[in-house]
Amino acid sequence: MSESRYTVKNTRARTPRVSRRVAVTALAAALLAGAATPAVATTDSRPVSKAAAGQDRPELQKAIQDIADLGLAGVQLRVHDERGDWAGSAGVRKLGQIAKPPTNGRFWTGSVNKPFTATLVLQLVAEGKIRLDTPVADYLPRLGLDQRITVRMMLQHTTGLFNYTGDFDADGKWEPGIPGKGKEWLDNRFKSYSPEELVRVALSRKPRFEPGADQRYANTNYTLAVLLIEKVAGRSYAEEMKRRILRPLGMRATVVPGDRTQLPGPYAHGYFRYQEGGQWKVVDVSRQNSSLLAGAGALISTTQDLQTFISALMGGKLLPAPLLAEMRKPYGELGYGLGLFVQDLGPNCGGTVYQHNGSPPEGYGALMYSSPDGKKTLTASLTTGDSTADPAAVYPKLVERLLKEVFCGGKAAG
Repeated sequence: MSESRYTVKNTRARTPRVSRRVAVTALAAALLAGAATPAVATTDSRPVSKAAAGQDRPELQKAIQDIADLGLAGVQLRVHDERGDWAGSAGVRKLGQIAKPPTNGRFWTGSVNKPFTATLVLQLVAEGKIRLDTPVADYLPRLGLDQRITVRMMLQHTTGLFNYTGDFDADGKWEPGIPGKGKEWLDNRFKSYSPEELVRVALSRKPRFEPGADQRYANTNYTLAVLLIEKVAGRSYAEEMKRRILRPLGMRATVVPGDRTQLPGPYAHGYFRYQEGGQWKVVDVSRQNSSLLAGAGALISTTQDLQTFISALMGGKLLPAPLLAEMRKPYGELGYGLGLFVQDLGPNCGGTVYQHNGSPPEGYGALMYSSPDGKKTLTASLTTGDSTADPAAVYPKLVERLLKEVFCGGKAAG
């Protein structure tokens, strides 16, 4: 923790070959099985400046139009840069209707939750209540954790703990966990889980590798962080989130839902499409219980609130400089810091952005990117629909296009 400033050169976020294929396929399936519809910019119920009007940023509106045309039900995009704030949407708020998605509607964020959780842990580190290189077992002795697993390993996905929603074994074979996708999840989407229950599922399985020997993205690490936060702070995770992040930043639209299954309005509907008995069915999954991903993907927010959070975090308003530097230091094949991916867009884009995207079990997806100083941000929500399109090969290129428009001034990256 001795670094007082951020230094990294030419660091690209990388994933192992198998993990990359699975991640792209899962993200595409989760974010992009939607209905292509005409799209125009819309505004929410609050006053929107001229700079935020859709017609002033046609390149952004065209980009989200093209993403919606892949087969999404809807897209919300919010950008803050040297030209000010812009918010637009594409697609429909609900299948069978013509109303556009609200530009500041609420949504299930998925793993965008992880930087929030990491920030809470690091704030406790700043207060001397937690040490990054102390074993987690010292704080949570009754779980029976491997004594070699440190707080730092937990935040950078190097613990080797089994991912409770399913994981690969040493031979590359998938080992199921609690259903977190597909029809099995659909049938159990209102079930509640406690963080300790989820962690104990993971601890009942063989570790994927020795602590610190490798890196593998696992929700277990961030649900374990919830237990750590609650034990050390003496308050619930939701209370700590309100006290330390949401209230100080005025993030009134963001909530840790717990067992809550209903999104507060306004919101766009997300859908899950599956085949049963030779017939295709489409289910509205706007209502779901995200306690399955406690601390790892259980958050309701808006594009505006995500912009507020990532800008404040990168601007040094939530953590002291040495700990922000630790958070932004990439590690391993994932290029993952302590709750953030570090991504190099190339010299034409000014180098590095910090990001964490999210994909809840089904129906929704989220994007959150920021420049190092927090002055240029991109936040988005995507909802899936009833399309049969398979956009896996196209979607990454369109996200790259958005990044190019926002962070590269429309110039090609690299």
